Amino acid sequence: MEPMTGQRILVTGVTGWVAGPVATSLAAAGNEVFGVARFKDPEQRVPLEEAGVTPLAIDLASGDLSAVPADLDLVLHFAVAKADNFDIAFKINADASADLMEAAAERSDRLQAFFHCSSTAVYAPAGQEPRVETDLLGDSHRPMPGMPTYSISKIAAEVLVKYQARRLGVPTVIARLNVPYGDTYGWPLFHLLMMEQGMAIPVHVDGPTSYTPIHADDITASLPHLLSYADSPARIVNWGGDQVVSVEDWSTYLGELTGLTPTFEPTTATIPAIIPDLTLLHEAGFASSVDWRDGFRRMVEASRPDLLQ
Repeated sequence: MEPMTGQRILVTGVTGWVAGPVATSLAAAGNEVFGVARFKDPEQRVPLEEAGVTPLAIDLASGDLSAVPADLDLVLHFAVAKADNFDIAFKINADASADLMEAAAERSDRLQAFFHCSSTAVYAPAGQEPRVETDLLGDSHRPMPGMPTYSISKIAAEVLVKYQARRLGVPTVIARLNVPYGDTYGWPLFHLLMMEQGMAIPVHVDGPTSYTPIHADDITASLPHLLSYADSPARIVNWGGDQVVSVEDWSTYLGELTGLTPTFEPTTATIPAIIPDLTLLHEAGFASSVDWRDGFRRMVEASRPDLLQ
């Protein structure tokens, strides 16, 4: 599938892990990209501007979306809050998503699609059994410290986005992202830093703690394939890399790269294994290209080259 080019695209959450690299990659591909965040620190604008992204300071939780540009072709909505308070989590993750859809639809009669980044956190865990898009939803992230509202508020966001897609007639795809990582970010990098400090890595007692990590390169490359599902009513598609890898395995591999020795703490106070079934993503013609071992080596080389053996 041809990469996206020549589009007017709004990307939210561009100061976050996933959306920033997406926005800069799309700008490099010849799109006019507007990057939305609060930008409390003006310095956060600089790398985006240097990469050809136009920063827009919008607080989605405020309800003031007057700065949303007109005549957009695409909206890629990645902004998310990991709040302790359910009222805040619902306001930012759910209400703001619906408000953004309406604002974009009102300002553009050429809006091709609304892309909503959800999470496989919405699934009820089932061990090593891959989750299909119609499987039971649940509260998998509540046990994780600092994420008591995440699963429920992401489910609420999906409900409102589906409602708006039907009400407004906006072609919409909801992509349930598994474990994203890149050369300079990701949960595995956090585990590497824990290893450096001699801290035990939490793994679920019902192990192995398996996921399908997807590299930033494949995140951007998969977007046209995911957008091919945009429709009204909205479609839901699982999103991840092709390889199933556990926290235990990737931490052991990071140890091989660095000489650090991982230790593990089996617990129920962490996220259990969630493996998405990627049949729909594959049927759209996408297969991930970055082997997880290569991607993790790149991550260490870019972020902590001093730790490489």
